[in-house]
Amino acid sequence: MALPQSLQNRLSLPAISAPMFLVSGPGLVTEVCKNGMIGSFPSVNARPASAFEQWVDQIEADLAAYDAANPDQPAAPYAVNLIVHKSNPRFPEDLEICIKKKVPLIITSVGHPGEVVKRVHDYGGLVFHDVTNVHHARKAAQAGVDGIILVCAGAGGHAGVQSPFALVPQVREFWDGTLILAGAISDGRAVRAAQVLGADLAYMGTRFIATKEAQADPAFKEMIVEAEAADLIYTDAFSGVHGNFLKPSIVRAGFDPDHLASKAGADLSALAGSDDKKAWKDVWSAGQGVGSIHDQPSVAELIGRLKSEYEEARA
Repeated sequence: MALPQSLQNRLSLPAISAPMFLVSGPGLVTEVCKNGMIGSFPSVNARPASAFEQWVDQIEADLAAYDAANPDQPAAPYAVNLIVHKSNPRFPEDLEICIKKKVPLIITSVGHPGEVVKRVHDYGGLVFHDVTNVHHARKAAQAGVDGIILVCAGAGGHAGVQSPFALVPQVREFWDGTLILAGAISDGRAVRAAQVLGADLAYMGTRFIATKEAQADPAFKEMIVEAEAADLIYTDAFSGVHGNFLKPSIVRAGFDPDHLASKAGADLSALAGSDDKKAWKDVWSAGQGVGSIHDQPSVAELIGRLKSEYEEARA
């Protein structure tokens, strides 16, 4: 197990702040990177589409200024998440911008990463791909990705159903590259546990929703603080892909959580700019780690806490 050369000695905590729809923006990304974790955002969060390149420029300028002022402890790299599914009409243009700007790390989701791998490797960038099962992990490995993200049971967003105790060892049988683990990781002890299990990096989403820099609706942040794992519903009713959603937000949006109709076939158009107020904008996703989230700190405060917990777990 090893990190790619371009990531070695760049992280003070072995973790990534996961890209979250309508939550991750330049402010969150740069603060995460400045504090020693990889910060990331979905390209589709930049709206209109023409704003995406401006976001990349802003992040790079902010990190360059930080590095100039802190040459002995430069910021961690940032990542852009590309949804490669056919229902995302922005994918081709957003990929071209990533190539133009030589984004250091691309995280691909919901589709085959082959095209992205080839073009990003051409300029020396990295590609991590997220999967929920062994079958897709094998396909990602065959496509030549640099890292595989295992989105296990309990993760926020479009999560899988397999326990990390089952999935990590199976993937490690054929994959010795960078392995990233997602699923209910909310503190530094869990980051260390992911490494003990066989992962190189932890993937943390929900914990960063309830931070000052996240661009989530204030009511969403408060719901994260108040929720427990029992408040989640695993359903494909909102995008055609199963994911964990907060029951209180489902009720708030006018749905009956006990009578949700399955939505056959993936439809991720809402991620590309749909104005449907029910999908994602008002129906909020979270992982099972919500039960241990009780405050809304700044990113610097949170990562400082995570580092202390991580070091205590290593002792």
